[in-house]
Formats: sequence, structure tokens, C-alpha cells
Amino acid sequence: MIDLATLPHTPGCYLFSDTTGEIIYIGKAKDLKKRVTSYFQKKDHDVKTEALVANITSVDLMITNTETEALILENTLIKKHQPHYNIDLKDSKRFAYIELTKEPYPRIGIARRTVRGEATYFGPFVSAMARDEILRVVKRIFAIRPCRKLPKRACLRYHMGSCSGPCIGAVSEEAYRVQVERASALLRGKGTELLKSLQDEMAECSRTMEYERALTLRNQIAAIEGLGERQHVARPRETDEDVIGYTVSGDTMFLMVFTVERGLLSGKQEYSFDYREDAFDEFLVQYYADNIPPSELILPHGVDEALPAYLSERKGKAVHVTVPKSGEKKKLLEMVEKNIEHSFLKNELKVKDLQSALNLPESPAVIECFDISHLSGTSMVGSMVQFRNGEPDKTNYRRFLIRTVEGIDDFASIAEVVRRRYTRLTGEEAEMPDLIVIDGGKGQLSAALAVEKELGLEIPVIAIAKREEEIYLPGGMLPLRLDPKGMALHYLQEIRNEAHRFAIAYNRLLRSKKLTGTKSRSRTGKKSSG
Repeated sequence: MIDLATLPHTPGCYLFSDTTGEIIYIGKAKDLKKRVTSYFQKKDHDVKTEALVANITSVDLMITNTETEALILENTLIKKHQPHYNIDLKDSKRFAYIELTKEPYPRIGIARRTVRGEATYFGPFVSAMARDEILRVVKRIFAIRPCRKLPKRACLRYHMGSCSGPCIGAVSEEAYRVQVERASALLRGKGTELLKSLQDEMAECSRTMEYERALTLRNQIAAIEGLGERQHVARPRETDEDVIGYTVSGDTMFLMVFTVERGLLSGKQEYSFDYREDAFDEFLVQYYADNIPPSELILPHGVDEALPAYLSERKGKAVHVTVPKSGEKKKLLEMVEKNIEHSFLKNELKVKDLQSALNLPESPAVIECFDISHLSGTSMVGSMVQFRNGEPDKTNYRRFLIRTVEGIDDFASIAEVVRRRYTRLTGEEAEMPDLIVIDGGKGQLSAALAVEKELGLEIPVIAIAKREEEIYLPGGMLPLRLDPKGMALHYLQEIRNEAHRFAIAYNRLLRSKKLTGTKSRSRTGKKSSG
């Protein structure tokens, strides 16, 4: 089941899979919730999109910090998985880099691919316009040559002042190297002093009414400021990295491994297990017993000093462990934490939100919901679904043939199925739910409350009415209206809709069996409950 209610309003990539678990489409979004929801709520899709939606059975997310990061990550994931419904990008070019070669007189230019040892690369850049503007700024300020081979005489660029003329010896190798190092610092985002100088110059141009020049400077400043938005999912590096983060909730550790290959985030793996002291170190040993370690591990805290030596022995060369306090690597760890929160803790959050919205004294970890279904008063059936810790627990679903009610009487039918359910649990001294939800309004709620009083139970009971999505509480004069965008209401709707689906499915089964003369059973392999 795809739970749209818990999707986050954050940038990232979404991966649609079919019943076999194969990824069939990968997309990126500035707002994951809005984008993914649109697939299932929009009615006028084209034919190909309709076919895609019909085959989606699950959604996986990879959350990023910015839309730009999501776009780059989307490109990487599509190349890796080649989903059926995406455009074939096997021959497409990667996003471009700015390169500074490692020649005696380094050349600056654009590179589509990175070659280890031949140059220093900056980027990648999604916007060609921003990249070209940055390149023009660097060329103009530092006068670095763009030509692939040093000519034998000065070219027009030298005479125009955009090249320092290493080809004719107009600049020494040492002085040229200083200019290259300054350009490199700017491209790494360390251009604060340069930015201040350009801003002062732009202000002076505005004061002297040189508006065209001021506009050019404004564009250059914007391009340089764009360097401050670092590409955390696509960082040019010669080494591979694993970024590993975790959180502990109760007695469980939730852990995620992000794999970064040559600076490109290429995948993630999720784990959860019982938490105990030293569980993190134990995980690392077991995980890398089956996987070759990368050159660097980025971790939230230090580990046993013997672990790096063990990993280095496994890899055959040094493995470095980094615990970042700031910068790009720290932001990578924070991205992992965001993904952990969505992947593992969304159910816990919606249960807590429901407890707060209904002002319940205890967390409603176990919720049971009842619904009635009939066709013109015939094939009257009841259903009960159970949600445990935010997820359906289908082993505890129950369905009921209505035995004591004649005609259409939803109130009496609700009373019957509630009585049968909790009479049995009381007799078996079995676990009771933390919350009972009734599909209906004030009348259905009153019927359920009367049965609860009859049995001497004190379980919170509410009802949710379909038409206005109003919540009826015991003793309340007016219904409660929850935030339509909140997790609490979406969770109740999810539970109610599942109970309704289960009841209708049983009703249809009974009608089909009446036509064929087959005896019915209320559950697979079992007679009706109670």
C-alpha cells in the first residue's frame, strides 16, 4: 500500500516499483509530496503515464537538500537502473564540469568526463548558462589560458587582456600558478574577498549611472554566489565513500548506508535491528565482511580504533574514517538522517500526531476499525482491520456475517460486530486495542459505546464520517475537525478506507458464492468471527 499521507514536502527523487520489486520509473521533485501525489490524484494523464500508474505498487524516496541535487541524483539513478518508463539515457552526456588541467601552464575549460590525475574538476553544473558565466568570470579575472595547445605567438585573447600570454613568456610559471590557485579557490566557493570587490564595483557603476556595466557585474556576482550551493550528491572526488548514519527509537536501531561512487550518490541500503551497546561497531564489522570497504567512511561518531585497521586489511589499502563537524561531509550525514526519518520513523510520527490530535492519554499503538457493508439490505457483513504501530496487521483482520439484524440497520450491525469481537477477546484474555474507530457518524458511535459499557471496557472509541471527514467523540456536542493536511486525519482515513475495502471485498465474495452455491467462510480457512 502506498501511503501518500506521510510523504515529505522536501526535494528529492522518487523511485516507482512494480509487483516484482523492479524499479520502473525514477523522477525528481522540488516537493516530493506534491509530485508523487499528483500521479494518483490527477485524472487526465496521457496513455503512457496511465500505464505507469497502473503498474506502481511501491514508492521509495531519496531525500536531498535542494532541487539541483535531486536533478543530479535523478540522472545518476536513471543511468544505473535504466527504468522501463524513463527515457533511454544510456548515450546521453553527463552534466558538465569546469576543469583546470595539471600542465605546467594549466588550461581552464569545460569537461564532460573526469579523468583521474589529469585535471582538477569543479561541478557538475546543471545550468549551462551559470557554468559559462562562471567560466567567463574566472577567465576575465585570472587571465588563464583556454587553448588546448600553447600557440607560438600571442593570440587575440592576449591582446584583449583575457589571457596572460604564457605562450610568449609574458608571465612566469610561478606567477601563473598563483593565479591558477586563486581561481581554484574561487571555484571551490572560497571567493568572499572577490565577491566583496565585485559588489563594490557594481555599486560604483550604479552611482555613476553605468547601468549596463552594473547589470553585467550583477550577473557575475549571481554566478559566483551560485558556487556557494554545493552539490552534495555529486562531488568530484577520486575516492569512493560510504556515508552511514543511524538513529535509535526505543530498543531498535535504524541505520542507513549511502554509497558514493566517484563523488556520485548511487544508492542506499536500510537496516533495523535490536539496539545494544556497541551495536554500531558490530554492524560495521559484519557489513564489511560481505562488502569491500570504500576508501573513506563518513560516520556520525568515532569507532573502535581497531576497526580502520580491519577495514584496511579487507580492502588491501588504507581506509579512512571521518567524523565531520561541518562542511560538505557533515551535510551528507544530515541528508542520511533525513532519509532515515522518512523511511523508518514516519509511522511513529503519525501515531504520535493522532494521539495529540485526539488528546489520548496513551499512544494508540494498536487501532481496530469496524465497517458495515451491504447491497440493498442483502449480504450484510462487517469488517474489522487492525493497524499496529502505524501499519496494517493483516494477520488480525476479521470479517463478520451479520446474524442478528434484519434489513438495513447499520447501528445494530455495528453493535453486533463490536460485541462479538470484544466478547471473544475478553473470554480469551487477549490483548485489547488502544483505540477503536467506527466508520460512521454519531449513531454508529453511540451503538459501539453502548456495547463497550455493557462489556465493562474502557477503550477510547471514535467515529469518522465520510462526507465531511468529521470526527465524533464520546460526549461531544459537535464533531471534531482535524487539519485536512495533517498526519492524524490522513492516518484515520487510511485506516477507515482499509476497513471499507475489506468489508466490500467480503460482501462481493458472499454474493459470488450465492450465485455458485458455495458455502462461505468469513476468513480464509476460518468461519466467521465470534
